[in-house]
Parts: sequence; C-alpha cells; structure tokens
Amino acid sequence: MIENVEFANLTRRSLGGVALGLSAAGFLGGRTGTAQAEEPAARAQGAALEVNEPIDAGDLRVAYASLGPSSGHPVLLLHGWPYDINSFAAVAPMLAAQGYRVIVPFLRGYGATTFLSPRTKRNGQQAAFAVDTIKLMDALKIEKATIAGFDWGARTACIVAALWPERCKALVSVSGYLVGSQSAGRAPLPPSVELQWWYQYYFATERGRQGYEKYTSDFSKLIWRLASPRWNFDDATFDRSATSFANPDHVEIVMHNYRWRLGLAPGEKRFDKFEAELAKAPDIQVPTITLEGDANGAPHPDPKAYAGKFKGLYEHRLVSGGIGHNLPQEAPDAFTKAIVDTHSWK
Repeated sequence: MIENVEFANLTRRSLGGVALGLSAAGFLGGRTGTAQAEEPAARAQGAALEVNEPIDAGDLRVAYASLGPSSGHPVLLLHGWPYDINSFAAVAPMLAAQGYRVIVPFLRGYGATTFLSPRTKRNGQQAAFAVDTIKLMDALKIEKATIAGFDWGARTACIVAALWPERCKALVSVSGYLVGSQSAGRAPLPPSVELQWWYQYYFATERGRQGYEKYTSDFSKLIWRLASPRWNFDDATFDRSATSFANPDHVEIVMHNYRWRLGLAPGEKRFDKFEAELAKAPDIQVPTITLEGDANGAPHPDPKAYAGKFKGLYEHRLVSGGIGHNLPQEAPDAFTKAIVDTHSWK
C-alpha cells in the first residue's frame, strides 16, 4: 500500500513545447516520496514464472516469461545479480491483470538463455546487456516499452533510456542512475565505500573466480542476506532463483562484468561507440520513477546525487518497511505502482 506519497525532485517539463503536469493525483514537487511496503514476514513471493519457448535475438537465444494480452502496452522487467526472473514473480501477474504485456527475460548467463555461437565472447560489459534488450525487443516486434529493473537490470534499463529513448516510453529504476564507465570505475573511492564492494575485488582474482564457481549458491545466498538484511526469504524462494545460476556461461559473465568495471578485462570493439557515449554520463529524458528501499544493504548512490540526470518528468520514492536491494520481490506493490503511475503522467 502506498501511504503519504509525496514527490522528491519532481519536475514539470515540456515535451514538444507543451507543459506537462501530473494527472488526477495532482501532486506537486519538492518533497520526499515514501511508499510503505508490506511487513517483512508477509511480503508476497508469487508463484514461479513460467518460461516461454526461447527466441533468437542478437547474440542470444533468450528464455523469457510472457504474461498479459499481446495487445497490451509492453513492459520489460530486468533482473540483476545474483537474482533471476522470479524477482518479478508477484509484479508480473499484477501488471498482466491490469492489461499490460509483460516480458521478463533471463539475462545473458542466467537460466535457459544461451549464446547462439560458441565463438561469441562471454561479455558482461554494460553495453552488451543494453544491446541484448534492444535485440529482444526487435525479435518480439516491440517498438516501444516501459522498462523497469534493479541492480544490473536497472543499469540496463537506464542505458536503453539514455541511448535509445525512442524505444523507451518510461523508466522505473531501483537505486536510480546507474550508468558507469571504465574510467569512473578506476577512480578510488573512500575506504568505507570500497569496503561495500569487497566481492568485486574478490572476483578480480583467480581465487575469486574459482571460489564463485565452487560456491555459487552459497555465495549468492550470502549476497541476498547482505543486500536485504531484513528480508526473511525462505530456502524455497532462494532455491528457485539459484537454479538459474547453473547456466554454463554464468560464472564467466559475472567475472567479466566486475573485471570490466575495474578496467581489468577488455570489452568488445563493437560496443565502443556505446561505451563512449555512456562515459559522458548522458541525461535521461524519458519519464522516470526511481525507487530505493530503506534497508538496502548493497552499494547504492544517494538519490540527491543522481536526481539531476533525469530531465523529463521525474519522481523519487523511498520504500519503507525494511526493504532491501531486491525491491521488486520484497515490495511488489510499490514496484508495480511505480510502473502504472508513469502511465498516468500526461
């Protein structure tokens, strides 16, 4: 349930010279948005999502769940690491029930998504995931969609919104503006912040690669607990997502992702033009709602640090009630409402 909804950094801007405002709610800007989530013990988990036949898209044969009418407005839901499509097990059916066409793909290296060629580099750089998303939309004949995600999925959604705004109707991003670059990744951070990225430095070593490969499930469960310290998930909830990490490319994708960020692994030339644009930290023009859980134990930026990157209609919401990093699964009502609300902005 959403309570005391007020808006932080909400802007009224012009599209095509026409002043935009908010619709029926009539909320005005300059205040802090707060969404109240379910009590931790009562949060809905949802039934496991059923996966469609995979579809060839770009480098990949993408496995995905599809819910709702084919004529509905498309919504792409993008998961992160170490999670999978079942982070949206409650969100996807709620959106489908409201008439949306919901697509929830396994990212490269997860679930039944596989590479079409054994010669393709198992690349985890940020631009690769964004291109995967565009190629999936092309394969599904989706011209424009609302794109929402968290963790790697939020970064991917932000990149699509920044580089291909004509393909993105609206954006919902947990932890805000997550576009990065190798140059930024090389810059040292204060020690207390560096400490939060301990696993990134572990993965930079061969010992870390071997450790993650050997203890993938245990490692991932530890991340879940650290990132969402007040989420009382049970073993069954974790296990149904952990099966997605058995993908033969999972370890290599994860290692490359974090090593690439630090400049320890090269990307691919074909993505250089996109990375060059992303290194400029491009603004995002599409209507956007950013979300943050009040108990997010994962590294995340202060909302004030990224509010200025969103130049269209924009709102930030803090989701209270002990909500951690996996916000769609921990607070599905608040995540769903954010997607629906972007469509009420006229």
